Formats: sequence, C-alpha cells, structure tokens
Amino acid sequence: MSVRTFLTLLAAYLCVASPLSAQQVTMPLWPQGVPEVTKMPGPEHDSTGPNGALVAGRPVIRLTDVSEPTLSVYKPEGQNTGVAVLVFPGGGYGVLAYDLEGTEACTWLNSIGVTCVLVKYRVPYGGHYPQRLEDFEDAQRAMRITRAHAAEWKINPRRIGVLGFSAGAHLAVVLSIHAEQKTYTPVDAADALNAKPNFALIIYPGYLADAPTLTKTAEGIDPDATTPPTFLVQAENDGVHVENALVYFQALKAVKVPAELHIFDQGGHGYGLRATYLPITHWPALAETWLQTIHMIPPAAK
Repeated sequence: MSVRTFLTLLAAYLCVASPLSAQQVTMPLWPQGVPEVTKMPGPEHDSTGPNGALVAGRPVIRLTDVSEPTLSVYKPEGQNTGVAVLVFPGGGYGVLAYDLEGTEACTWLNSIGVTCVLVKYRVPYGGHYPQRLEDFEDAQRAMRITRAHAAEWKINPRRIGVLGFSAGAHLAVVLSIHAEQKTYTPVDAADALNAKPNFALIIYPGYLADAPTLTKTAEGIDPDATTPPTFLVQAENDGVHVENALVYFQALKAVKVPAELHIFDQGGHGYGLRATYLPITHWPALAETWLQTIHMIPPAAK
C-alpha cells in the first residue's frame, strides 16, 4: 500500500471514529421482520470499488442491498440540548452514503449538543414514494421508535427533526408531509406515536420537482400548514437540479410554512459535510444558526 493511499484511508477512519466511539445503541426497526420481504441479490455490503470517486479527497462508504433496516443512536458527550435529529443518507435509493451523509453528520450534530439517530433504511427497492413505500415505512418507524425512547435517550419528544441528503432529503420531505399516512400494520406501542418531525434540514434534495419541466412539485410533494419549519441548501450547478429546492421552497411559502433557502453558485452534488474552499460546504454553520433562530438549540456562547 502506498503512503498516499494509507493517509487517505486513515483520514477516512478518523472522520468516522469519533461518532462510532460515542454510539450508544443500534437496534432493528422491525424486530419481527420487515412488513414486506423482497429478495436482495446478495447480502448487505459496501459497493464502493477500488476506483470509487473520492469526495474532498476521501473515499465514501456506499451501502447497498440493505434488507434489515436499523437505527443507531449517537449521543453528545458534552452538552445535551435535548434535541434529536434523524439522519437519512442519500444515494439515489440504490445505496446509502453511510459515512459522508451519515456518521459524519452525527459528528457535527453531537458537536452542537444534538443527539443523532442514523437511519439505515432499505435499498434498493426500484422506486420511492408514492410508488414504493419501503423506505417511507422505515422513516415512519424510526421516528416513532425515537419518540418511544425519548426519556431513556434524554430527548425532548417535541424537538425531534430530520436531516436528509439527496434521496434521503426527499425521504425527509415525504416524512414531513405524510407522516400519519397508514402504510403498515402496527407492531407495538411505538406505532401509536406521531411520526411527524418538528423541523427539517433538506440538503441538495432530489425528486422534489416534477421532471422533466421542473416547474412544479413532484407527485406526493404537497406540503400543508402542518409541515414543519424547513431549511434548504442546494447549488445552482447541481446536476440533480437546483429546481428541487426552489419549487419546494415556493410550495412551503404558499402554505405559510417557515422556510429558509440557501442557493449557492458552485458546489455540485454529494459534498456532505466535507469542507472545501467552496462556501456551500460550510452550510452546517448556517444550519446551526437556523436551529437557534427557530429556538431548537440555545444560542452559541460568546
């Protein structure tokens, strides 16, 4: 192994080591088995090959063939604000960028006193809401389990949000809008709880604008006055199309849902929280300020 390759792998390890050391619990979303069983081509695995694309000079874990969804809880080691965020990694509903848009998000959330609940939802399932419901069911179930464990995990059940990237951002939006849709038979007492998040962070979303015109929201993306306050970030040169954030922001505005939109000229897609010289990669600072302005976390100490 070359020195350069070793350093790259070491950097990737160090980036995810912190949240893993703080991990409290991992549990199955469906202890008695998932509502629908679809045969996967093989066991769950990281599909990133030796020549996989790097992000900010580091590799990305891309989990696929996920048939047994879980949630993993990472609690802040210092100040605990009582706020929690469910994190949905992206990957086009085919893979999950599990470190780039998962464990690394937990590192940031823990640093601002927020408990991170990382959701490993089922992929791939050949579609998404409203045509397919597997991932949406996993999102509903994850929120309900989190609320059921609020006291145990020292979480305020009225301060639980969602953070999604790309396809995961679409899933976070669907949960924000359709949380109470009945999609599966209740399996325990947790399923009597509300699945709607209290706020949403939507980062370079996909599937929100109706293709190919991109001038209106896609099927199923129909917010109403009960949709939670929302923070949106996207780049104008995003190959997945900046219109996803634009049309959803307009839809939120039409129903008077508080929303904050940040559009940057450069950034592309899939940068996660890995800081570069591009201003868009510093969006977590903007998100932290927004969480303060909506009174979810306290202002930073001066």
